[in-house]
Amino acid sequence: MKIAFLGLGRMGRELVTHLIDNGHQVTVWNRSPGPAEEVGRRGARVAASAAEAVGDADAVVSVLFGPETVREVIVDGGLPFLPGALWIDVTTVSPADADAFSAWAADHDLRHVHSPVIGSLAPARAGSLAVLLGGETEAVRAARRVVGLWADPDKLRTYPAAREAAAAKLVANLALAVGMEALSEALRLGQSAGMSAEDALETLSLTPLAALAATKGPVVASGDYGDAQFSAAALAKDTRLMLASADVPLPAVALVAAELQRAIDAGRGEDDFSVIAADR
Repeated sequence: MKIAFLGLGRMGRELVTHLIDNGHQVTVWNRSPGPAEEVGRRGARVAASAAEAVGDADAVVSVLFGPETVREVIVDGGLPFLPGALWIDVTTVSPADADAFSAWAADHDLRHVHSPVIGSLAPARAGSLAVLLGGETEAVRAARRVVGLWADPDKLRTYPAAREAAAAKLVANLALAVGMEALSEALRLGQSAGMSAEDALETLSLTPLAALAATKGPVVASGDYGDAQFSAAALAKDTRLMLASADVPLPAVALVAAELQRAIDAGRGEDDFSVIAADR
């Protein structure tokens, strides 16, 4: 397939590699040229603009920072999509955003599938992400040919509408955000009671927090948050989407949102989101 790939942040750079390595004709675009040039050295064609990238593409994959960027680049961008082209949006958006993008795509003769992923850079690199797919049945079937390259087949879920995939992604990220706060507080409680970080993490291995303790516990114990698998700024954006999408209070999410903003205000927005466990 001829595939245009828009957005080469941390996750985008991992995903596009699977397309290149599997023989697709990939054209990439990114606002800043450095990541695009890096991917170009892997075998992609680098476009000077998003419009140039999508001009002859059978499918367009967008991995952008949030719904505002999707609107700016795609909805308001006047891009020359081929009639009937498949648009796979991996960007984390709200259910209301997904509805709006689906309606816009239908008005512009595009087949829209919302396909956010659950997982960090390591499973993205390994092609073992959980992948959500929401949209019309035929479009979802076509999109699986693309997103299946980075999906664990046992963790691929389909939904009849884009908004349902968007909601599922926010639910998953809520669990991650609140779980990280729970891990942080458990370690602080242990420290207050005279436990070492190692002993506290060993205890947490016996609890529902075991998986998160295994991946993020060593990061917190080391105090080095620079290897961002999922940045504080990105999760902060997602918590804002959660709060805006809910018609009931989400007090734990509000707390994590405030902690993430604290990290951003301290200049640590590009650190891993586990930075909320840093000394307060």
